[in-house]
Amino acid sequence: MARRALKLASLTAAASGIYVYGNKFLDPNDFGVVRVGRAIATTAVITYDYLTSLRSVPYGTEEYEFLKSQIKELFMSFEDIPLGAASLAQVHKAVLQDGRTVAVKIQHPKVQAQSSKDILLMEVLLLVVKQIFPDFEFMWLVEEAKKNLPLELDFLNEGRNAEKVAYMLKNFDFLKVPRIYWELSTRRVLLMEFMEGGQVNDRAYMERNGINVNEISRNLGKLYSEMIFVNGFVHCDPHPGNVLVKKCPTSGKAHIILLDHGLYQVLSESFRMDYCRLWQALIKADMKRVQKYSRRLGAGDLYPLFACMLTARSWESVNRGIDQSPVSASEDVEIRSNAAAYLPQITQLLNNVPRQMLLLLKTNDLLRGIESALHTRASASSFLNMSRCCIRAVSTYQRSRSHSLYRRAQISLTEALNLWQINLYELFLWLKGSQLGNWVIALLRRMHHSTY
Repeated sequence: MARRALKLASLTAAASGIYVYGNKFLDPNDFGVVRVGRAIATTAVITYDYLTSLRSVPYGTEEYEFLKSQIKELFMSFEDIPLGAASLAQVHKAVLQDGRTVAVKIQHPKVQAQSSKDILLMEVLLLVVKQIFPDFEFMWLVEEAKKNLPLELDFLNEGRNAEKVAYMLKNFDFLKVPRIYWELSTRRVLLMEFMEGGQVNDRAYMERNGINVNEISRNLGKLYSEMIFVNGFVHCDPHPGNVLVKKCPTSGKAHIILLDHGLYQVLSESFRMDYCRLWQALIKADMKRVQKYSRRLGAGDLYPLFACMLTARSWESVNRGIDQSPVSASEDVEIRSNAAAYLPQITQLLNNVPRQMLLLLKTNDLLRGIESALHTRASASSFLNMSRCCIRAVSTYQRSRSHSLYRRAQISLTEALNLWQINLYELFLWLKGSQLGNWVIALLRRMHHSTY
């Protein structure tokens, strides 16, 4: 009965969704295919009107009202107006008969059937553009769509991803992932624990609620560094609607709530190790290793451009050290103008790098957007957290490849020393920026002058 009611609810909610969808809730950027493409380059060929796949029961008809009444079998209350809606699904707040408040994610009808047609249409359009412009190299968009869209359409897969990442990152007490109610979920309907908060890029919300903006930015960096470098299982859609923040009323701690687990990237071990070592080289400004690992990741002779794309910094800043100075307004302008000037090379690069890199580039771009909104972009703490994760990941890999007890002990000792050095440097930065640090520096200066 519950599953039947959920299927009826999916039709009803979809019908109401069409009514409000065309007015204010549709965001084309939320369509999986477009999200992958728009994160890297703007293309005018994806113009199909996705709303044509959403025709269902007309709003306000007798059939609509009948279906709506069936929801009462499962829910004590069900809010018709969705909390959020995108091209694949929409989310409603509801209360179950046992009193639990839940979020109900409902897939729009006909999306499953229509998705293959959309991908085919997209492939045809891209092939036509390719014939007209031979240098056009965006056929990988179709490959990514064929791989990722079926996963996003399977809500049971999304539920499994949510539980997997919650288990992997259980040591982060600031992270909250909604619990999945499996007994009430299907491939097209997902019931989860209801969680609410402000969007992660809403600095004003954080200030009103006494949430430390720098702490949120730092913890978000920790979260994604752990996913990318240590676990190789990466949530690839951290746009502000999927990452919420809330201050716990009892403990006073700020929580990060991670939503929408449909799109994850699983990194192979070899790719993850090369990516770790590349970032270590970028942070240390070791240009020889930057070139080496960029080439191993498919960048070839375009490794300077690749380094700039990864860091969103100019080549001059990369050579100087990306942790040495914050991004200036003039550097931002330079990066944007160069992005347009080097579009053919960027296209070539994206066509050559491993497919795993594409979603990581998109993820990096979204995270930088959040940092920019919070005015915490490229802080020293973010690079320190990345360094820690890279050191731990490489050490774990080296130990797994070694059969010598002495060698494993040596690797562990080196790891501990490197992490200790980072902790010491972080303490130095904290003292340098704190009142206590200023007091200690002033005292040392007075002691120094008194000896002469």
